[in-house]
Amino acid sequence: MAVPSEESEHQHAVLESTTDTQQNGVIEESNDAVEAVLEPVASDKDPKHEVPEPESLPSGSNDVVSGESTGQSELKKDEGSKTFTMRELLNGLKGDQSQSNNSTPVAPDSASPFSEDNSYQNHAAMELINSVSGVDEEGRSRQKILTYAARRYASAIEKNPGDHDALYNWALVLQESADNVDPDSASPSKDALLEEACKKYDEATCLCPTLHDAYYNWAIAISDRARMRGRTKEAEDLWKQATKHYERAVQLNWNSPQALNNWGLALQELSAIVPAKEKHNIVKTAISKFRAAIQLQFDFHRAIYNLGTVLYGLAEDLLRIGGSVGPEDVSPNDLYSQCAVYIAAAHALKPNYSVYRSALRLVRSMLPLPYLKVGYLTAPPPGNPIAPHSDWKRTQFVLNHEGLYQLVSEQKTSRQSLSGKPADGANMKNRAVKVDIPDIVSVSACADLTLPPGAGLSIDTISGPVYLVADSWESLDGWLDAIRLVYTIFARGKSDVLAGVITG
Repeated sequence: MAVPSEESEHQHAVLESTTDTQQNGVIEESNDAVEAVLEPVASDKDPKHEVPEPESLPSGSNDVVSGESTGQSELKKDEGSKTFTMRELLNGLKGDQSQSNNSTPVAPDSASPFSEDNSYQNHAAMELINSVSGVDEEGRSRQKILTYAARRYASAIEKNPGDHDALYNWALVLQESADNVDPDSASPSKDALLEEACKKYDEATCLCPTLHDAYYNWAIAISDRARMRGRTKEAEDLWKQATKHYERAVQLNWNSPQALNNWGLALQELSAIVPAKEKHNIVKTAISKFRAAIQLQFDFHRAIYNLGTVLYGLAEDLLRIGGSVGPEDVSPNDLYSQCAVYIAAAHALKPNYSVYRSALRLVRSMLPLPYLKVGYLTAPPPGNPIAPHSDWKRTQFVLNHEGLYQLVSEQKTSRQSLSGKPADGANMKNRAVKVDIPDIVSVSACADLTLPPGAGLSIDTISGPVYLVADSWESLDGWLDAIRLVYTIFARGKSDVLAGVITG
């Protein structure tokens, strides 16, 4: 696969690790970059709550502080230790605080979350939260509620030091408060708030080692601290800590594509700091985490896009050193082509995301247009899916938005039929393997003794199964992902977007 020609000036764009801008719990897309770069994007805090996408939110609903809490759990006076998502916490506390402000004042006591006891002021965490004012009016309003929440959890912990839920929620408040701090602020600093949040996560997980959400958000806090330190030894140590906490979160809750995606991102960041001899293995591990996230959620466009960026970065690295690191490694050109498949799929799923559009402009020419993917698979002879192994042939296949098709040359279809008469080339071509995307039921790897040796591919369709064999297990992963992504794009009603990418 040739390197891009149209955007050749961007061919060696630097891979920058960034996260989505997070305002009030809503992921916002950045403006179009002047120069196209491939930037990984991270998941949100707290995997228990999937934040609505920007385009699906009604007008004004991105203000979670002032929004109604319909369908959300209400925080009552006796629920200070309940584990909530950040959005539930903010909505519930806002309503609870409003009721308290409108009620008859009562004298504070040591058990009340409104208490102004000196212990609050002397506590390092409370002092940090009390000093956060927010960078704008919205931030100040949000921080007022977070401060109120911190007092509630401080009170709950005073009454019950073993309350791991209160510690976890307090850590969330500290982490959220860090987002309200002006980046140039020295007192309090964002890093100090995140460090204190990490301490609370540590205490919570010591009390409850199975609290997977705490490990997930703890890893996000560590990642934010690492990102502030650039490419230093201290940052390397923090990224290593973050990967361990993501690993623990996944061990406790394997069904978390968000944790797998962020684990891959942390590994990707770590790979940019470690010595060159360690980088290749870390990047391969990052690829496996992104791929695992996609396998759990086929339309998880952030993980799809991030897999494209890490493949692009690997291709750039291999190109700089003049080829593959090992004999089993994929060539840089093949990596560029694979990268383009994932970027195109992410764009098809979320065509309004400017960062995906910019990346697609960079990599579109790396696709085997007018197809999404072209490669070789071993297939049975046309019309005879149960032929002996010796009759299976390695032939070229193409995948587009409509289906997977075997290319059978006319020269090979001029052989005689069983009756001794020359076979009709057109009929033979029509009998080649053809899988239309709407007919697919499932796609999976298979190890069947009835298939020729190799990496088996099973495509179950409404007309029955289709069996093929890939050149290697690495090659099979690419085919599995590509077919599943095209089907997912079809199921989401976005085939026309993908068609525009590969045929437009």
